[in-house]
Amino acid sequence: MSISEKPMAPEENPPGQRRSWPVFQQPRGLIVYLVLLVVAALFLIGVTVAQTAITTFDLVLFVALVLCALVCLEAIRRIGVPEGLSRDLLGAWWLPAMLLLPPLYSLLIPIPVFLLQRRKRPAILHRQVFNTASVGVSGFVASLLWHGAQAGPVAGLGGSSTAHSTLASVNGVFLALLCCAVFTLFNTGLVFLAARLSPDGGTPSMWDREAFLVDCVELCVGVTVAILAQLSLFLLVIAVPPVLLLQRSLVYQQLQTAARTDPKTGLLNAPTWEREAASQIARARESRGPAAVLIVDIDRFKRVNDTYGHLFGDQVLLGVATTISQQLRESDLLGRFGGEEFVVLLPGSDITEAWQAAERLRSQVGRMEIAVDEVPVSITISIGVAVVGDHGDDLVELLTAADLALYRAKETGRDRVCLPVGRPEVSSRIPGPRAGGIHDGGDAENRP
Repeated sequence: MSISEKPMAPEENPPGQRRSWPVFQQPRGLIVYLVLLVVAALFLIGVTVAQTAITTFDLVLFVALVLCALVCLEAIRRIGVPEGLSRDLLGAWWLPAMLLLPPLYSLLIPIPVFLLQRRKRPAILHRQVFNTASVGVSGFVASLLWHGAQAGPVAGLGGSSTAHSTLASVNGVFLALLCCAVFTLFNTGLVFLAARLSPDGGTPSMWDREAFLVDCVELCVGVTVAILAQLSLFLLVIAVPPVLLLQRSLVYQQLQTAARTDPKTGLLNAPTWEREAASQIARARESRGPAAVLIVDIDRFKRVNDTYGHLFGDQVLLGVATTISQQLRESDLLGRFGGEEFVVLLPGSDITEAWQAAERLRSQVGRMEIAVDEVPVSITISIGVAVVGDHGDDLVELLTAADLALYRAKETGRDRVCLPVGRPEVSSRIPGPRAGGIHDGGDAENRP
């Protein structure tokens, strides 16, 4: 797991203006945390270099694992990955270094990968430095635990001579899996804390089901590669194709997800939401069950962008999206409709339940804590509600009705929930984002 990386915009780091570097725009707590982690990694490298006996076998194995990692990284780059948080299987090469080599090499092995990433895929520097230090320190802790468990108290920062033989036993495999799990937990914890300190980190989740499965696969593959490398370094050659195939399938899943989701909020994008919502509404009509549609609009969002900047506007979008998603049921369908608008499908909800859900969303967003230079900024939303049967029979009619209700909420003062008056006449087209289209803040001030 790593902090999400986005391509660095050229204006973020103009030459000769050090204070404009992205790292200096982060909260003070995050800067201190990053510096402490990097200093800890450098300190551990210095200590272990002085106490580790360098052998030819260790160097050859280290170089072989680095080359395998670089081959996989180059393959990932050629395939292409979606922006944002990108999962990979580089742990297949970190973990054998942790198990078969002294702890020093666990600190060093992420560095060549970092250098290649900087050359091939420039991104925000402090995030890449953090990810490198996080992997290194986590690998060091797990490696120390692995070698210490086999040869007594900290078998030396220089490693354990029994590491290879122990790995070949059944108990050794389970111990290796346990130590690899420690690596994953430690690294995830470091990333989780950094995400909490980040201004755009929201309230991150340690794992979802998909991430947990990927981590389990990574642990198993890493231990398997370590056993192959223990038998013969030449067997690493046959380990590369399966890892590449697994990585390719993982990237394919990420690309599928990216095609369905909005990049700024991680919610379903408008076409995907419309397709899934239409299907659920059709099922509700067939079973004569209730369902409701909400259109949520951030009040005066254009003014927020103009006053505080578009980067803060992106934080507001993410914050509202996160707050809304936390208040919904697992069966509810949430998407970003464009600009500052969100859409929600509430299957099984009648008009009373839909109204209560909308009021809960409005209230929770109003309590959000978003600040600029430690000055809190108030964010409110207006919501239009439409219910199957009462205001429409299909998605087109429901969205049109909810859109008219949203106009009523804007006309009557904003920061409120409204229902449509009567059953509206609709056009033949699903209403999309209004003036400004998908550009954030395009229509907030155009409403009455």
